[in-house]
Amino acid sequence: MNSRLKKWIKKLNDFEKKIHFFPENFIFGYVVGVNGSILEVSGLNVPIGSICFVETIIYGQVIEIDCEVISFKKNKLLLIMFEQTIGIQPYSRVFLKSYNKKMIHIGKPMPIGDQLLGRVIDNLGRPLDGLSRLNLEEYSFLQFKKINPLYRQPITEVLDTGIKSINALLTIGKGQRIGLFSSSGLGKSVLLGMIARYTKVDIIIVALIGERGREINDFINNILGKEGLSRSVIIAVPSNYSAISQVQGALYATYIAEYFRNKKYHVLLIMDSLTRYAMAHREIALSIGELPAIKGFPPSVFSKLSHLVEHAGNGLNDIGSMSAIYTVLTEINIDNDPISEVTRSFLDGHIVLSKLYADSGHYPAIDIETSISRLTTSLVNSTYYFKIRDFKRLISVYQSNKELINIGAYVAGNNLILDKAIKLWSKIENFLIQDINSSFNYIDSCQALLEILD
Repeated sequence: MNSRLKKWIKKLNDFEKKIHFFPENFIFGYVVGVNGSILEVSGLNVPIGSICFVETIIYGQVIEIDCEVISFKKNKLLLIMFEQTIGIQPYSRVFLKSYNKKMIHIGKPMPIGDQLLGRVIDNLGRPLDGLSRLNLEEYSFLQFKKINPLYRQPITEVLDTGIKSINALLTIGKGQRIGLFSSSGLGKSVLLGMIARYTKVDIIIVALIGERGREINDFINNILGKEGLSRSVIIAVPSNYSAISQVQGALYATYIAEYFRNKKYHVLLIMDSLTRYAMAHREIALSIGELPAIKGFPPSVFSKLSHLVEHAGNGLNDIGSMSAIYTVLTEINIDNDPISEVTRSFLDGHIVLSKLYADSGHYPAIDIETSISRLTTSLVNSTYYFKIRDFKRLISVYQSNKELINIGAYVAGNNLILDKAIKLWSKIENFLIQDINSSFNYIDSCQALLEILD
C-alpha cells in the first residue's frame, strides 16, 4: 500500500469520526435580514427556544456564533445573537445546534451540581475565574417546573441575615422574596456583600446581571471575600454582554438555586439587578417589533419579571428553602419608575436605601420608615411586634421634627413620644449603624433593640 493511499484512508477515518457526532437530520437555513442583534432566517423550521449557530467569516476564518430562536413571522424565524453580528453576510447558513442525535432540545445544556461551588462563571457556564473547566458530563437544560402554590411549604422559620437592623426590624423568613431598592452610590453592593457573608444558609447564588466589569471583580475580592465565595456560586454577566446573555444569566442563576433547593439545601439567591434583567427583556421585545406601553417598556417585560421571581420561594414539603433578594435600581422620583412599582406588588417586602442616610455617613443606609417585610407578623410574637412598632414610631417622629430639633425650636414636654425619641436617639442611631466587618445574629439583634426601649 503506497503512501498516497494511506493518506486518503486516514482522511476517510477522520471524516468518519467527525460525522459520527452529526445529528441524523442536518437542519439549516439562511440569513435573509439583520436588524440590530436580530437575524431573520428563512428555510429553518425549529421551535422557539432552540439554540442555533450562524457561520460568519472574520479575517478569512469561519467562525460559529450562537443564537437563540425567540419568535417567528410567517415563514421566517427571528433569532437573537449572543455575540456581535460582525462578519455575517447575506445568505449565511444557520444551523440547529443539536446535543442529541434523535431529538431537538429547547435551550442549551448548562453545567450543574456541586462542582459550581466557589466558582465564577458566565451565562453559559464558562469559567471566568481562570480555574479548570467544569465537567460537562454533569449538565442540565434550563427547563423549570411549575409548583402548585397550595403545595408550597409555608414560611415559618426566620432567615438570619447577620444585619442588625434587618433582623430586628425587618424580620425575613426562609423562602421569602425581598426587593432591595436603591439608586446609585448608596452602598447597595456593600450591603449585598454583608448579607452574602453573614446570612446563615447552606449555599448562596449571586447573579451579577448587567453590572460594570470593575464592580464584579471588586464585589468578589473585596466585599464577598474568600469565606463567602467558598459556599457561593457567582454568575457574572457584565453590561458589555448581549441582552439575551443577561436574560440567560438570570435564568441560569435561578435554576441553580432551584436545583440546590430541591437537594434539601437552604439557599439564598441574590440578583443584582432585576432592573437590568427587565431592560434586557425590553431590548429584545422592541427588537422583534413589540410596541412599548409604560415608560418604553412593552407589556411582556412585566410578565417576564413575575415569572422569574415566582420561581423563588419554598418548594414542596420536606425539601430545602430558596430565599431571594433582588436589587431594583430606582430613579429620583420613585413613583415614576414602572419597574419599582411593579416589583413592589409581587415581592414579599422591600428594603429601601436612603440618600439622606448615605450622605450623612449612616451605613447601611436603610430607610426603616419606608421599608417593610410582609411576613414579620407571622415570624415574631405579638409582644415583640409591638416593640418593633414602638421603635419605628420613635424613628418616624424624630425624622419628621428633625429640623425643629436642630434649630432649637422644639420645646420639651409638647410631645412625649418625641421627648423619648430625642433622649434615645444616639442609641437608636448606633443600633442602625453596622460596620462591614461585624455581624449580629438574630437573637442578639432583637435583644439589642429591647435594651434600648426598656
